[in-house]
Amino acid sequence: MYPIGRFQQPKSISLEALSSAILGIHRFPEAVAGLLTDLPEERLDSRYRPGGWTIRQLVHHLADSHMNAYMRFKLALTEETPVIKPYKENHWAALADSKLGIDVSVQLLAGIHERWCFLMQNMDESQWIRRFFHPEQKQSIALNVSALAYDWHGRHHLAHIRLAKLSK
Repeated sequence: MYPIGRFQQPKSISLEALSSAILGIHRFPEAVAGLLTDLPEERLDSRYRPGGWTIRQLVHHLADSHMNAYMRFKLALTEETPVIKPYKENHWAALADSKLGIDVSVQLLAGIHERWCFLMQNMDESQWIRRFFHPEQKQSIALNVSALAYDWHGRHHLAHIRLAKLSK
C-alpha cells in the first residue's frame, strides 16, 4: 500500500531537492514522536491495513531501516561502491525486539538522524554521487538518490501510522 505513491527517482537532482530531502529527514523523528504523543499502549498494535504491520512494528522498522541507511552512507563515503547487506524486513519486524515499547526506537531515530543529517549537511558535490551496490535490486545507487528515497520512506510510513491511528 502506497498512500503517498511510490518513490519516483527524478532524472536529475537539484541542490534544492537535496536540501528539501535533508530537511525532511532532519524533521522526521519529531514528526514520528508527534504522531505518537498520547497514543494509548493498546493502539500501538493497530494495523494500517489487514496483514500490514502494527504501529509498533512500523516504528521499530523505521529505526532498523534508517540505521541501515546511515551505515550505507558511511560505507559509500569510505569505500568504492560497496556491496551493501540487504535484510529481510518482514523477518526483522517479527523478532522479539519489535514487541518492545516504541520509546527506544523513537530515541534511536532521533540520534541516528542527528548524526546522519550532520553528515549529509557536510558532504560535498563529489560525495553525493558516490554509490553503493544493492544486490537485491541489482543496481548501484547514488547517495543523492538514496537521500531522496529515505525522505520518501519516512513520509510513506508516517502515512501508514496515520491510517493505523484511524483504524478500529
